[in-house]
Amino acid sequence: MIIKTPDKYFLVKGYAEGDTELNAFDNALLAAGVGNTNLVRMSSILPPAAKLIEPIQLPFGALVPIAYADESSTVPGTVVCAGVALGVTANPLLPGVIMEHHMVGSEAECREIVIKKVESAFQVRGWDLADMKIAVTSGKVESIGAAFAGVVLWT
Repeated sequence: MIIKTPDKYFLVKGYAEGDTELNAFDNALLAAGVGNTNLVRMSSILPPAAKLIEPIQLPFGALVPIAYADESSTVPGTVVCAGVALGVTANPLLPGVIMEHHMVGSEAECREIVIKKVESAFQVRGWDLADMKIAVTSGKVESIGAAFAGVVLWT
């Protein structure tokens, strides 16, 4: 097993500019507090009974399971947005569901879309949504910008 099943999670977000789109993305990761780690992109399931914690300083180079969204642009004046939302049930035996969304457009619209994605995922599963956590960020591109939002899974 490469990574243990996480039992904790926290949400992160960041917006930044950079010399290139990749540098803007890297800078957005730094702004979100996950830039000096190796992100392992996960799909959208939060392990059962995982607990929300305050963001922590992650060890340099750590393998970090994360579900995330990102959007970048090289068009000045464009608003880029990234968001994540996760829903949990009252039943600690059931997992939570994480949804992501990225777009060119308003932060409010991105937030609305990612919330609807979580609600839809719960409806399809026939589960009651007990709580939802959301992280959405945006920025108006000056030169080259990137928005990033994620749910970090940790042990």
